[in-house]
Amino acid sequence: MPGDDHKPVSFGQDLAWRLESVGFAGFVGFMRLLGVERASALGGWLLKALGPKTGTQKTVMRNLRIAFPDMSPAEREALALAQWEQTGRSFAETAVMDRLVAENRIEVVGLERLHAIRDSGRPVVFVGGHFANIETLAATITGAGVNCQITYRAANNPYVDAQIIAARARYGVKLFAPKGGDGARELLAGLARGESVALMNDQKFNEGPEVTFFGQPVNAAPGPSRLALRFGTVLQTMSVVRLPGVRFRVTVYDPIELEKTGDRQADIARGVQQITTFIEDRVRESPIDWFWVHKRWPNRVYEALAEQDAAAKT
Repeated sequence: MPGDDHKPVSFGQDLAWRLESVGFAGFVGFMRLLGVERASALGGWLLKALGPKTGTQKTVMRNLRIAFPDMSPAEREALALAQWEQTGRSFAETAVMDRLVAENRIEVVGLERLHAIRDSGRPVVFVGGHFANIETLAATITGAGVNCQITYRAANNPYVDAQIIAARARYGVKLFAPKGGDGARELLAGLARGESVALMNDQKFNEGPEVTFFGQPVNAAPGPSRLALRFGTVLQTMSVVRLPGVRFRVTVYDPIELEKTGDRQADIARGVQQITTFIEDRVRESPIDWFWVHKRWPNRVYEALAEQDAAAKT
């Protein structure tokens, strides 16, 4: 709640947060009245209509050009539109995830791997990317009985954040929002207690090592690889694709086993590249499912694209 981190909050800010949280609660209530399939369809329809009209559409199209330079402009336009629908569906589905789970709309390939992790009592570092509905990954891990801290970025509005935490608790997900050094220490303490941790590792992280993604340089967070090396465990890869009828297929892949060569930084960078390659493989398999709206590559890659366009016009 406001003030928990000892920072004073003005009356106006607190009031704005409260009003915003009322609106969020109203949205969730309406989606729950609609039910899983209608809520998903409405979310998809809205963002398919509105997404292409936002400034983010430019980022989506540039990302698609970088990843798939040989794809025709018409194909990229169609893929951009389809990914907006997917994103809208995923957003709306967060309001009804407990029902989605209860209705057995998630099939799992490789469930035995999760059971083996649960039974071993040894922690792993789960890694994945923003595909389809990422909440299905958290629900699958906890549903398999694995004791795991699911990391996430806390909402700026603490009242909304409390609603999000409560909603996810309905389907067994225990959330953890790391903040700076204290967050890192809590992650380390959790792993030391035998708790696994789940992290997304497909977004831009300027301080991370430079690796290759679709033939271009990217920077990615070294955290998952650092943790796995420190605790002598594996990077357990997972991903999800959307199926017809608001259904999903979660796959638990072979883990990435990191090598300790004595050169810690090189070992970490190698782990980051292995995760990034895993993400790229999943994007190539099902590009419609990836979250294309964030700036994944460094500015120089986008600038090179703009230079190509300028040269083509001269």
